[in-house]
Amino acid sequence: LAGAVTGVCVRPGDAVKKGETVAMIEAMKMEHRLTAPRDGIVETVSVSAGDQVAIRAVIVSLQNLQ
Repeated sequence: LAGAVTGVCVRPGDAVKKGETVAMIEAMKMEHRLTAPRDGIVETVSVSAGDQVAIRAVIVSLQNLQ
């Protein structure tokens, strides 16, 4: 496993802007912010705070803006 989720900042249905923090993970004693790669609507959140995640795990998925 690559790290632990320390926080989730969004829920399904939330609108996000490119660069907005969607979650945080701790890996190798460092905290990393995961940011939205584009504007969109949060479709799914696959983790909760405290979950262990693997490298390249899908944490949050976005729908395209209509």
